[in-house]
Amino acid sequence: MKDNKKVIYWLLTGCFLIFIMVVVGGITRLTHSGLSISSYKLISGTIPPLNEAQWIAEFEHYQQFPEYQKLHNHFDLEDFKDIYFWEYIHRILGRLLGIVFIIPFFYFLFKKQLTKPTIKKAIILLFLGGFQGFLGWYMVKSGLIDRPSVSHYRLAMHLTTAFITFAYTFWVALDLWYPIKKEINKHFRNIIRVGLAVLLVQIVWGAFVAGLGAGWIHNFWPMMSDNQWIHETVTTEQVPVWRNFVEGKSGVQFIHRYMAYLVVGVIFFIWYKARKMQLTLPQKNGINLLLLLVLVQFTLGVFTLLYQVPVVLGVLHQVTAFFLLAGMTFVLHRFSK
Repeated sequence: MKDNKKVIYWLLTGCFLIFIMVVVGGITRLTHSGLSISSYKLISGTIPPLNEAQWIAEFEHYQQFPEYQKLHNHFDLEDFKDIYFWEYIHRILGRLLGIVFIIPFFYFLFKKQLTKPTIKKAIILLFLGGFQGFLGWYMVKSGLIDRPSVSHYRLAMHLTTAFITFAYTFWVALDLWYPIKKEINKHFRNIIRVGLAVLLVQIVWGAFVAGLGAGWIHNFWPMMSDNQWIHETVTTEQVPVWRNFVEGKSGVQFIHRYMAYLVVGVIFFIWYKARKMQLTLPQKNGINLLLLLVLVQFTLGVFTLLYQVPVVLGVLHQVTAFFLLAGMTFVLHRFSK
């Protein structure tokens, strides 16, 4: 590990910046700020408006698009500045993340501090980072044509790719932190893989909920209404029926709501099975932390729903999902190598 310390710190710095990106991205979404910058300029876009004339020009450009025309036509310049701030910070962090990945990569490459396997993994990370940036703009474009909101499918792609990029970066760092391989319990490892797959599906549907604004309806728990476990609109908003579960607000919330029980159940099962095994300290701590995180996440999800998605709870719910994925990645790694 000592020989790889600088490389590990580089990768963990990337993980931290992705985390900050996800937090700011969550705030951007919940404050409806994501369409405030309606153009993409890689270099010149790093400099925000610096005087009143530039702000007015930027605001006039924003007025040409559906969000202003259909939702925010009551905005004045100060209102626009408020939403511009979060999207600008989100984009600046994306550029910073690219610099943090690219410059150290070539430095370590030049200094021959990367093994061939690590070089291949780093190239994959660079691709994921670039693809994530493309998906961000691809998502924004969907809200600039004839609708005042982004496609929830594109939002899900953007968010899920961010989570996957983080998980893979963390995995590469763990490969360097724990370089010695040993015998593993493949059956138990496969159970954890199932848990990771279920968690990723839940993250996708969480993005669907966010993109469709499905958290602002059926604000009851444990039932979806005063007396219904399955609200009648779950299967009646869209035709054919299956579209309700990917495009209907009620159907999407139904999947996300009840899949949460499955996520808790799978992680509890992992924790229960592990109690009968001889574990290393990292394995034991990882599984205990995983159980704690999923219970916190479930609780946050309930309160986020009951209080109709206040910004603080919405961001905390997304952040805890991020930590939960980190915990699952760590546990899977400790039972894989």
